[in-house]
Amino acid sequence: MIRRVAFTLITGLLAIANIASAAENPAAPPAVTARSCAIADADSGKLLWSHLPDEPRKAASTTKMMAAYVVLELARDAAILDEQIEASALAASTPGSVAGLRQGERIGVRDGLYALMLPSGNDMGNAFAEHFNSRFEAPGDETPENAKTEANATRVNFIAEMNRTARRLGMNDTHYRSPYGDGGTPEDRTTTARDLVTLAVAARRHPLFREVVATTDKAIRVHLPDGSLRRLAWANTNRLLEIDGYDGIKTGSTKLAENCLVASGTQGGRRFIVVTLGSSSDQSRFTDSKDLFRWASRQVIPQQGR
Repeated sequence: MIRRVAFTLITGLLAIANIASAAENPAAPPAVTARSCAIADADSGKLLWSHLPDEPRKAASTTKMMAAYVVLELARDAAILDEQIEASALAASTPGSVAGLRQGERIGVRDGLYALMLPSGNDMGNAFAEHFNSRFEAPGDETPENAKTEANATRVNFIAEMNRTARRLGMNDTHYRSPYGDGGTPEDRTTTARDLVTLAVAARRHPLFREVVATTDKAIRVHLPDGSLRRLAWANTNRLLEIDGYDGIKTGSTKLAENCLVASGTQGGRRFIVVTLGSSSDQSRFTDSKDLFRWASRQVIPQQGR
């Protein structure tokens, strides 16, 4: 208890010091609650400013960015987007944030991307992993051993492809154990702010990815086993989309990861990607990101131009 109180006191004093510093020096970065963060040019991925960008952290549902990217890389064969995915018992019973799929229902791959990214559908993450699992090679050294479990048997090749893709992109501090979240033990870490910038830049090269993550609301129909249709509707968990200038990308939150956000948008005539990991609350991650976007547009651009 004493240690916890001391930590809270120290954290509070540091926050006050940061605010005072920012007041004395308007060019100083804003005080944010995020434990790790990065500002990057959205086209090149070059980091313009960061705080602990290489600190490995849990990052919750930002993992779904990689799941979507793996699917979109397959979907360079456009016919794949029209495939129908049948939700298994495993997918339909996935806990946490879900898109609302029921066992036996079928959803198109294109609609599935919205189900994955807007409501942050863990069930859709598992459905994608099971549907495409047989199209990928078995895991090797790129995949953590505790991802190669019997429970993951119908998904492990997909998870392995997520890890292989991370290696190809140069995300060397990223280790996936789940198709939709962190997975693993409380001590395991998934990725870093720098690696999430790299992934965001790569994923945004897909027009459909940009379209999906910029969508605020979506309604689709899934096919029931008896041939009838059922309507599903989702709202995007990224509340920055309510503000002009922002156009994606993905939220994430769990008790261990705290509150995370990978955001893209245009400020001051320049497009940025901002990553915040471990913000103190749901609202704080949006406030942290907005403050970093605003500061970048006022400070980073002029400094880069000197």
